[in-house]
Amino acid sequence: MSRYRVRQSDVTPYSPANHTGTRNFRLIGPETVGAKQVEMLIGEVERGKGALPHAHPGTEQICYLLEGEAHVEVAGEKFEMKTGEACFFPPDQMHVFIVTSEKARVMVVYAPPYLEKNARTLASA
Repeated sequence: MSRYRVRQSDVTPYSPANHTGTRNFRLIGPETVGAKQVEMLIGEVERGKGALPHAHPGTEQICYLLEGEAHVEVAGEKFEMKTGEACFFPPDQMHVFIVTSEKARVMVVYAPPYLEKNARTLASA
């Protein structure tokens, strides 16, 4: 087993806070490879589901759509994403990510690591 290679089948999926119909697989992070400054995961999301309005204080987020399509809102801007496109969610900015295709796979990068700590998430009221 490699100390630095992680397969999706090697990690246990979890359902992230402030999301619906989503299974995340944390591939790169402190618990898998010892990463301290970055975290990467793969999210599998059902049609019409995804991230409800929320923000990550002090954490930048990148989403790269591996498969599918999604509606995105960030800091008042709205747009549609297709496979092969990326978006950026600045720290502290409210954002939404809703899948509009049958399903979607998205690679998500957080810096610094978000680590799914609810105390670090701001949900909309």
